Amino acid sequence: MSGEQKIKAKKEQAKGKAKEAMGRTVGNERLTAEGRAEQMKGDARQAKEKAKDVLKD
Repeated sequence: MSGEQKIKAKKEQAKGKAKEAMGRTVGNERLTAEGRAEQMKGDARQAKEKAKDVLKD
């Protein structure tokens, strides 16, 4: 389960980076903000999974 969540986190981060870049390219602030939000969501998910790994050890 943990591996799936880590992959999901990486996907969210990548999707967010792409959205943010596209928003900057076309000058769409909303799209840029959505991209940043997705990246932060992925970062949070990744941090949660890392904390779980630390607690397992």
